[in-house]
Amino acid sequence: MNGAPPGADRTGTGADEGREGRGRRLERIAVGLLSVATGVVLVYLAVKGPLWLGHIRYKTAPVIDNQVVGQDLVNLFLLAPISIAGGMALLLGKGFAKYLLVLTPLYLVYYALSYTIGWEWSSPRYGGNSQRYTFHFLLVLVSALLTLLYCLSALPRARRARFGKWGLAVYSAVLGALLLVFAGMWIGEVREVMATGTTRGYDLAPTAFWLVRVFDLGFSIPLGLLSIYLLWARPEGSFAIQLVFYGFFGTMIVAVNAMGLFMLARGDPTFLWRDLAVFLALGATIFAGFGYVIRGYRAG
Repeated sequence: MNGAPPGADRTGTGADEGREGRGRRLERIAVGLLSVATGVVLVYLAVKGPLWLGHIRYKTAPVIDNQVVGQDLVNLFLLAPISIAGGMALLLGKGFAKYLLVLTPLYLVYYALSYTIGWEWSSPRYGGNSQRYTFHFLLVLVSALLTLLYCLSALPRARRARFGKWGLAVYSAVLGALLLVFAGMWIGEVREVMATGTTRGYDLAPTAFWLVRVFDLGFSIPLGLLSIYLLWARPEGSFAIQLVFYGFFGTMIVAVNAMGLFMLARGDPTFLWRDLAVFLALGATIFAGFGYVIRGYRAG
């Protein structure tokens, strides 16, 4: 017993709390350093890739470089600054750091997986050398996992919420409908491959096709629908999940739209206005929804 009253903040008091404080400090420093390193690696990979120097060649059709450049632009000007700023803030012990860093992990997991296993490694048609950068992508992947676990443990486990039923109903209907339209697009293409053996752009990059469709249909879209359900069922206990969802979808939708716009600018034959229109609408809804959710928690 240390004499502290029930419910008192015990961090940093007593022997047990001191040891806990040292452990948390070590975690904070480790995650901070990893986040800074991740930001630096993202800059390095973007500069070395087709965006600028062209030293990294990915084992896929050359036309896919249009999408790679769009994603590298987002990594260079959005993800890297967030990772570096968040990591530095965490090293300095700033409380807002975890709110910055929680925006990045799921996107970086997606990015690292797609840039390692997502290329056409078994195809004799394409050459590449991105395997030389495997450990760079592994650093991003490991850092993303540790950052996610750290942020989930550091964020408030519960936060009071106040969402009006009508407002929440409109939010749920709009976001849910767009997620289902998004799912319908991918399901339609999967069914087309099942029926005919191919679909738009499939022959150029079948591995990337399956990775994106399976990840989105099996993870991204269910996560979005789960976040809607939790706002109705357990809003006060789902604050961290909402941040993880919006961090992932917010950064991902920026990257997807950057890819689409770059494909349009380059006259990419696989570009479709339908896809860009859906993703632009989804992006507007994501950012409006994020504002709505944050206001709901502040109002509580």
